[in-house]
Amino acid sequence: MPLIARIAIGVALGAAAGFAYYRFVGCASGTCPITSNPWISTGYGAMMGGLFASGR
Repeated sequence: MPLIARIAIGVALGAAAGFAYYRFVGCASGTCPITSNPWISTGYGAMMGGLFASGR
């Protein structure tokens, strides 16, 4: 599988995992910088998924 396809799949899975973490775990008080906002949580998950899939 080409590297770009592997990274794209990692980004998609990471974004889904980040949003799921926000949705099901989240932060009730709103003081958590990553998990209190769905956009930040999804973006962080996408970044982590892409880095993990690229092997870096």
